[in-house]
Amino acid sequence: MTTVTSPLPGRAVGLANVPDPVFAGAMVGPGTAVDPIRGIIEAVSPVDGQIVSLHPHAFVVMSEEGHGVLTHLGIDTVKLNGEGFDLLVDKGDRVKRGQAVIRWNPATVEGAGYSPISPVVALEASADQLSGVAESGEVTAGAELFVWN
Repeated sequence: MTTVTSPLPGRAVGLANVPDPVFAGAMVGPGTAVDPIRGIIEAVSPVDGQIVSLHPHAFVVMSEEGHGVLTHLGIDTVKLNGEGFDLLVDKGDRVKRGQAVIRWNPATVEGAGYSPISPVVALEASADQLSGVAESGEVTAGAELFVWN
């Protein structure tokens, strides 16, 4: 069992409300999404584990239980070519839940014409493996988003 916590402060909005059909249709995997507060913030690790994929706009942490959790900062933000994102760790690093991974400003992303809504996805999972999925309400970084059973 892996408890996945919010990498960002903001509001849980659920995957169905992500303005991208791939995430909204849970094609990448089940989970939820966070509409982050605006201003310079740090995206933190949602689980204890190892950074197995790291891009300016997204990262995957593999938990101790072998569960890969994707945090994708905004939608189509790959088109920003890393501008406005500061990596605070390296691929391969071991991280603790709540440890800062990427510093960014959702308001800048929004100003560039992209949605700052950030999916948090359980990779290679089925929806019935998740419980307690946060679909609405305010969340703080580190607040529980869902449990991966």
